[in-house]
Amino acid sequence: MATKHEQIIRHIDSLPVGEKISVRQIAKELNVSEGTAYRAIKDAENKGYVSTIERVGTIRIERKKKENIEKLTYVEVVNIIDGQVLGGKAGLYKTLTKFVIGAMEMEAIKRYTGPGNLLIVGNRTEVHEFALRAGAAVLITGGFDTSEEVKQLADELKLPILSTSYDTFTVATMINRAIYDQLIKKEITLVDDILTHAEESASMSVKATVADWYAKKRETNHSRFPVLDSMNRVVGIVTGKDVIGQDESLALDKIMTRNPLTVGRNVSVASVAHMMIWEGIEMLPVVDDQKRFAGIISRQDVLKALQMIQRQPHVGETIDDTITKQFTAGEYAGRQAFDFEVTPQMTNQLGTISYGVFTTIMTEAATRVFRQQKKGELAVENLTIYYLKPAQIDSVLRIEPNILEVGRKFGKVDVEVFNGEELIGKALMMCKLIEK
Repeated sequence: MATKHEQIIRHIDSLPVGEKISVRQIAKELNVSEGTAYRAIKDAENKGYVSTIERVGTIRIERKKKENIEKLTYVEVVNIIDGQVLGGKAGLYKTLTKFVIGAMEMEAIKRYTGPGNLLIVGNRTEVHEFALRAGAAVLITGGFDTSEEVKQLADELKLPILSTSYDTFTVATMINRAIYDQLIKKEITLVDDILTHAEESASMSVKATVADWYAKKRETNHSRFPVLDSMNRVVGIVTGKDVIGQDESLALDKIMTRNPLTVGRNVSVASVAHMMIWEGIEMLPVVDDQKRFAGIISRQDVLKALQMIQRQPHVGETIDDTITKQFTAGEYAGRQAFDFEVTPQMTNQLGTISYGVFTTIMTEAATRVFRQQKKGELAVENLTIYYLKPAQIDSVLRIEPNILEVGRKFGKVDVEVFNGEELIGKALMMCKLIEK
């Protein structure tokens, strides 16, 4: 039976897009306390079902699919620019296709403005009216207002007209940055993208016996199963080692491993890989926000995902991508080395390479040379860095990684960084290999 929290989430999900939601209204309709309604609405906001805007309230919005994450709704624009809604609140849930900067003559604006656009413009009332009639929303910069007639028109057409205190250039930069950040998030593979869902996963009841385990093993050809209680929560893990030599009538809760490690749906695959390596785990149960069983993820799933990620082109670059693009592979004194140019973006306020960038280039060099030897996925276990001398803007550094030890499951790499012929940094990195 669903909890009150789950009932509220389902109710919110069933509401039409654009509908306004309040704590009091939900509490009254579903006969729950206002505290329960408030917590569920906040959870729905985290899940992307609703969005809250100051002086407007909470609105049911269309939940984005991952492939459309680079598109913004007007609700998100309001929150990005710290804006206020002057009119057209009923259209806040709509998605904008592109934004147009209205620093041009009216004739040019007519050519470039159309349905689904967001026109960014100053206090030009005639432009505001034209844009709305053309099917575009309006964002007024500089903290200016518009006429009551334009606000009424926005309400009639259900097209938002927004206002912000920021200037046009700042607003455009903020929206561009938000879209770019979303693109980076889109690339990150999460557990939810690769898990085997609960309905397709083998699990066992806490009331099951050792005999049931053997039957399940014959049915599925697996030996590790999450053990669930009556509320569908993961309370244990049972494996072949647990049942060996046990009486077949013995209940699983007597022999299972209690309080097992679990992982949430929105955890990155990279984090799961580390967890599996450190703990020596082959399979992890996946749980939802209510700690209920949602599926499983195996080490094989994680390896496949990591290999796939490496083959994908990057649409939105992270800081690490920007740094590693500066790498040039080569040789020095018969050993593999990498050159790296210190650009202004890589420096601190003193004009020397930042500690974070310095750490990244040393880790990247060591990882690359180690991958060539082992041909597998690595996880850094320990990194000790000695930053001896600063490197200023426009310096070209030479990074020389040297493998000291390499085994089946681990490796030790020494890294030296030179500016010209002068040694400016050293590091020692211990890493583990994710076995296939």
